[in-house]
Amino acid sequence: MDKLEYKLEVFEGPLDLLLYLISKNKLNINDIELSVIVDQYIEQIRAMQQSDMDIASEFLEMASRLIYLKTVSLLPKHEEAEKMKEELALELMEYERCRKIAKLFSTMTDGFDTFIKSPEKVEFDKTYTNVHEKELILSSYIAAIGRGKRRLPPPTNVFSKIVARKIVSVSSKIVFVLKNLMRTGNKKMVRLFDGAQSRSELVATFLAVLELCKANRVHLEGSGDEMEISVVRGDNK
Repeated sequence: MDKLEYKLEVFEGPLDLLLYLISKNKLNINDIELSVIVDQYIEQIRAMQQSDMDIASEFLEMASRLIYLKTVSLLPKHEEAEKMKEELALELMEYERCRKIAKLFSTMTDGFDTFIKSPEKVEFDKTYTNVHEKELILSSYIAAIGRGKRRLPPPTNVFSKIVARKIVSVSSKIVFVLKNLMRTGNKKMVRLFDGAQSRSELVATFLAVLELCKANRVHLEGSGDEMEISVVRGDNK
């Protein structure tokens, strides 16, 4: 057997040393010849001890692991040895992949250790969640507009939207509800609100139904979307 000559600093750990021995002996990682690898590994450990080198505990741990694996594999039934060899092969393959990636990264000198990322658009919640006392709001308002201006009347454009809205009367919706029911006899309550174009129209329709109920002109039955409204006939009053 050729005497191994190399320095410890070349290897970063026991897996690194094992990969070197496998490559040197042209072995397959999935089918490691323990008789060759273990002896060469132990020889290297002894060489390091004779040279008074500080041997890391992980090298000694791997040595004991290899010796135990070689011993167990000599038994007639060595299922445990096969499992241990498989685990060791997986570790070596994973370490070899990491070593190749590290070697690839080491050649990337342009921009190495630099990560550039474009800024992302962040959507902030603009809902105002603070709660203030009304006295504080009043004092802040006075401080903002000045004490002399707070008694001035508001401008007319403030009321333009209110004045411009169409006011729907309850009486017109009472006629609307009765006409609907006269044609069909009864219908779902929710259908009366179909086609409403404003909140005023919705409210007027609802108030019309309440007035008709109060006058015992209509009858409500059910709840929710399934509630039905029908005209109270003369014989049902």
